[in-house]
Amino acid sequence: MSFLEVNNLNVEFDTADGKVRAVNNVNFSLEEGKTLAIVGESGSGKSQTVFAMMGLLAHNGTSVGSVKFDGNEILNLTGPELNLIRAEKMAMIFQDPMTSLNPYMRVSEQMAEVLTHHRGLSKSDAVKESVAMLDAVQIPEAKSRIRMYPHEFSGGMRQRVMIAMSLLCQPKLLIADEPTTALDVTVQAQIMKLLSDIQKEFGTAIILITHDLGVVAGNSDDTLVMYGGQVMEIGTTEQVYANPTHPYTQGLMSAVPRLDHDGTELTTIPGNPPNMMLLPEGCPFCPRCKFAKSECKTKVPELIFTGTSGSHYRACNVAVEELV
Repeated sequence: MSFLEVNNLNVEFDTADGKVRAVNNVNFSLEEGKTLAIVGESGSGKSQTVFAMMGLLAHNGTSVGSVKFDGNEILNLTGPELNLIRAEKMAMIFQDPMTSLNPYMRVSEQMAEVLTHHRGLSKSDAVKESVAMLDAVQIPEAKSRIRMYPHEFSGGMRQRVMIAMSLLCQPKLLIADEPTTALDVTVQAQIMKLLSDIQKEFGTAIILITHDLGVVAGNSDDTLVMYGGQVMEIGTTEQVYANPTHPYTQGLMSAVPRLDHDGTELTTIPGNPPNMMLLPEGCPFCPRCKFAKSECKTKVPELIFTGTSGSHYRACNVAVEELV
């Protein structure tokens, strides 16, 4: 059994306008010390998948299926039960560090609270460990800066603070939700290198959620492509990048600027993501797919082996050889 096993995960939200089917029969696994990238457009269900795992769904959300972490079922545990796992065994770096950090509390108070609550340290010992962790994530003059408020840090420094907070209890699994959003490319590279260094030092497994395929390349072992709350394609990052076998993955790849295609106009995927309250009866990507056949409108494709390598799977009604 893998370190993390997600099977038939479904997430729904009850709203005044109807039921939103945010995640539909998602399956994947993750080994210790490895990195899984979950990619897809905004609204594809990436964040809600991990929110369900962490027990962080909104009050109107429900989840069914199975999430086994380190051999134990954790989906839909109670708050007190989850508090024994969160921070200590699995932690999350949220998408926007400015809204995730409390603007009214100094960084020292927010970081020390994690250690006093989960490890029972005294306030002074907790602050010392927090300073050491800020040093580890390469924040200069950490001893003095830890007394600052979040607004006194730059965007990149706030993201480092969030990473430091998530690592205080040295969790086995780190979930990074769009960790490079709103950062310039230089800082993006620094943050991704930092996560890589942390993984090497602590042996931490990482789930990297992003819509930026450029961030994924070279920073993940496996890649899972989501669309309409479903898994479209999954395999090693090398397999998915070198031989994308789903029309949606191919569309995403075509939209990424390439140095060897100088001056070429970027290809876009026509249409818009589906309304999650009114998902198509068949394949969710069917209305936007140039390869769609009549059966794609009524038949939900199963995630099946591509036939090219042992861990490469796709969910598509169109044969691989027809995608030309």
